[in-house]
Order: sequence, then C-alpha cells, then structure tokens
Amino acid sequence: MKKIILSTFVAAAFAISAVSLTTTAEAAGSAPKPPAQEWSWQGPFGTFDRPALRRGLQVYAEVCAACHSLNLVAYRALGEVGFSEDEIKAFAAEYDGPDEDGEMFERAAKPADHFVSPFENDNAARASNNGAMPPDLSLITKARFNGPDYLHALLMGYTDPPEDMEVMDGMSYNEYFPGHQIAMAPPIDDDSVEYADGTEATQDQISRDLVTFLSWTAEPELEERKRLGFKVMLFLLVLTGFLYALKRRVWADQH
Repeated sequence: MKKIILSTFVAAAFAISAVSLTTTAEAAGSAPKPPAQEWSWQGPFGTFDRPALRRGLQVYAEVCAACHSLNLVAYRALGEVGFSEDEIKAFAAEYDGPDEDGEMFERAAKPADHFVSPFENDNAARASNNGAMPPDLSLITKARFNGPDYLHALLMGYTDPPEDMEVMDGMSYNEYFPGHQIAMAPPIDDDSVEYADGTEATQDQISRDLVTFLSWTAEPELEERKRLGFKVMLFLLVLTGFLYALKRRVWADQH
C-alpha cells in the first residue's frame, strides 16, 4: 500500500515537471488533436497486454535506447509483467554504462540497476543529437493530456511539410508536434524491428507496442492500484449494507 502511494506521488511530481516543459513547447505553435485510440489498460478493469509489453521492450531496446534513457525503471521491474528471473538477468547483462554520476560500470548491469543510460552525461547526449537533449522516456506518456494517444500520433505523424513551409536544418516535419518541427528524425517504419514472436512489424503495430510499454513504465503500479480500488469499493459496499441494517435495527422502535 505504501509502495503504491509513494510511487504515485513520485510519478505525479515528475509528470508536473514534464507538463510544464510541454506547456513551454506548446507556446511555440499549435498542433491538431491526436486521434483517440483504444488501449487495453484503459477503463476500471483494463490490464496491460503482456505480449505487447514484450514487443514494446524490444522496440525500445533496438530503436529508442540508442538515444533515450529510462532512468526511473529498474530491470527487475520487468518481472511484474511476466519476465522470468533468468530473462531479466540475461537482458540486463547485455548492458554496461554510466551510473548516476556518469561513471562507466566495470561490470554488466544487474537486475537491481536502473536501465542504463546511452550517454555518460547530458553534454554527451546533446553533442550526439545536434544540441537537442533526448528526453527520458520513463514518464513520457504523462507529459501530455491523453499522452498515449499523443505519443502514438507523434510516431505516426511524420509527413512531408506543406509547400509554403521551410523546415530548418536538422529538423523533421511532424503533424502533431507543436510548431511541427521536431529534432527527432522518424524513428520507426514498417519492419523497423523483427519481432521475436512473429508479429507483423507494421509502423502502426510498432508504435502501439512501444506506447504500451512506455505507458507501463509510467504507471507500473496501475494494475495493482485497480485491484486495490476494486477491493476498497467492495468493502465500502458491504460496509454500507451493514450500516443500513444497523440503522434500521437501532431506530426500529421509533417507527
């Protein structure tokens, strides 16, 4: 219970920071509202699609991890979505890299470590990306209202710019990004990855799997919180029945 409350407060704090940065970005220009999507974890009884989470992790590892970190997620957390202990150890052992102080590990990462950052420090990250700082993706779906819909639209929104618009050097045109010019080149396309489970890797499928995974990293306690909420509501319903019966018993002589 304490773990859920603490993680919720931490997520909220980081989300507020992300939203403040997003508001600044929105001031630079407007963008159309992202199309509404259906996600398996939405609704009071929604849960994360386990195969989609596995595929999303694969997309992150093969496509996103070269530039974007997941500083708030530990490898061992993958056990909560169906990865075995041996799978987690094998996945973590593939990485070595900088710790929180920017020092390189002298060993392979362990399950207790957080996802290894692709860069030693922020300056190295900017230098490798034309001066732009790739955002950490741990809470990226909380950075905007309806974040999963926005992120999916962003990943699918790379198109040719209008004829009357000049895109700056090093930038790409994106229909759903505020101002429509984004420093990140189109990250995915059809067959950008080859799924281990044989799923057809269309651009839409890759985007949905990645969004599913990043929605889980933002709220790994979501399913547990829903289960707890259901138990609380059931308890309150039963308690209400007992209190009503008690009231009738206490006031029976007055009627």
